[in-house]
Amino acid sequence: MKLTTKGRYAVTAMLDLALHGSNGPVPLAAISERQEISLSYLEQLFSRLRRNGLVVSTRGPGGGYCVARSLDQVCVAQIIGAVNESVDATQCAGKENCLSHGRCLTHDLWDDLSTQIEEFLSGVSLADMIARHRARPAPRPGPSPAEVLLHHRPLTEIKEIPLARRAV
Repeated sequence: MKLTTKGRYAVTAMLDLALHGSNGPVPLAAISERQEISLSYLEQLFSRLRRNGLVVSTRGPGGGYCVARSLDQVCVAQIIGAVNESVDATQCAGKENCLSHGRCLTHDLWDDLSTQIEEFLSGVSLADMIARHRARPAPRPGPSPAEVLLHHRPLTEIKEIPLARRAV
């Protein structure tokens, strides 16, 4: 079982849209740049998201996309389903033809796992993901490239550091 990039990118793009859409429509180019997802791929995903009523589009200058519903009414399972993605853990896509003669011995286990995943993803909304995102501590910025160059010491100044002896 694996969630493909289609589902992952759709969820990522919708979360980006939710985070940046409070001031109006968000252009796909902005999402593409922030999330490093191909613009043409986003266009395909958003076409499906729009057809499934998860986003609305605005044309023209200042146009872009907005989430079509309240953020607490859009769950991850809906986003994944809108782009025709499935999170099915069975080998047979639920058709019970895992083996040439019918169901495999572990079919029920994988089917139950699929149900648990679906229930979990149905219980996580865009609002939940935003709250979790905002609760995380801000990443500590590393040194800028200029700072690295300023603090770089020539190799001639670096002294050899003896290795500790190990007991054998």
